[in-house]
Amino acid sequence: MEFNHFFLTMAAVLGVSLSAVAQPSTKNGLLLVCNKGEQTLSIIDPASGESLAVVKEDGVTGHEVIASADGKLAFVPIYGNSGVGRPGTDGEIIRVIDLGKHAVVGTVDFGHGVRPHCAMVGPENHLLYVTTELSNAITVIDPKTFKIVDSIPTGQSESHMLVISHGGRYGYTANVGPGTVSVIDLLEKKVEKIIPVAKVTQRIAISPDDKWVFTADQTKPQLAVIDAGKKEISQWIELPGIAYGTAPTPDGNWLVVALPAIQKVAFVDLKTMKVAHTVDVPKAPQEVLVRPDGKIAYVSCDASKQVAAIDTQNFKVEKLINTGKGADGLAWAP
Repeated sequence: MEFNHFFLTMAAVLGVSLSAVAQPSTKNGLLLVCNKGEQTLSIIDPASGESLAVVKEDGVTGHEVIASADGKLAFVPIYGNSGVGRPGTDGEIIRVIDLGKHAVVGTVDFGHGVRPHCAMVGPENHLLYVTTELSNAITVIDPKTFKIVDSIPTGQSESHMLVISHGGRYGYTANVGPGTVSVIDLLEKKVEKIIPVAKVTQRIAISPDDKWVFTADQTKPQLAVIDAGKKEISQWIELPGIAYGTAPTPDGNWLVVALPAIQKVAFVDLKTMKVAHTVDVPKAPQEVLVRPDGKIAYVSCDASKQVAAIDTQNFKVEKLINTGKGADGLAWAP
């Protein structure tokens, strides 16, 4: 109590606000972590690794998160309480969280169960594109009004994860149960091709030059490399374990791959399409997010309630960031 009194007195004497004294700088961005085990969103200062706030989603359960283009809002699709393709509740909303106020400030309501999951921001139009599994579609949302403005079919069930080309023309969905990838023209609002991959596939990423799309076979330790121009599998990358989340570095040199069963993260050299380095991480690595400057790869580790921050220059864990139960979806708020 004496320390708190002294702290408040000194803040007043120096003429600065308590929030200015206590809050870490966030000018370099925020790390957002979706804690699916406790239905919360952690807002992290990436420089210090400190939690600035933990916001309750008031819904069961959010797996993924994305920030608006201006970095002011986070959108958390409330998927439900089961895994993809399994019985359980069917989520029908997206929570909108103000990253400055640390509070839910809005809701996108689909009106019925659609299991909204992966959200992406269009690089040109800044609209929100969200996979809605039970409608076999990508739903398009205006992030300013929180209104649904369009729906684009994927042509497959269980369209779970989504990436968008950097020019904004094409979307690619990993369709889990069918084991396919849908190639979707987002401007024409139509499926151009459905690419068979494996019995079951998961997660998806795209190279910075839009030439390659990557998705993981869930039955074998291998990663499919799809030629985006030809819209077909070009080759397979052998891995030391079955992959899950993947993300490229902005320079196009590396693909960072989470390997949950063996508690490792692999770095694939995109020139040779081979694993060049592996890094030990805590149990059950899930999603990968590479910082915009490319220097750090963040990997959520579900079972440990942590995110591993990996230095992409020396391939070592720089620090472990404490988050919440079931840490999964990651996003960067500029």
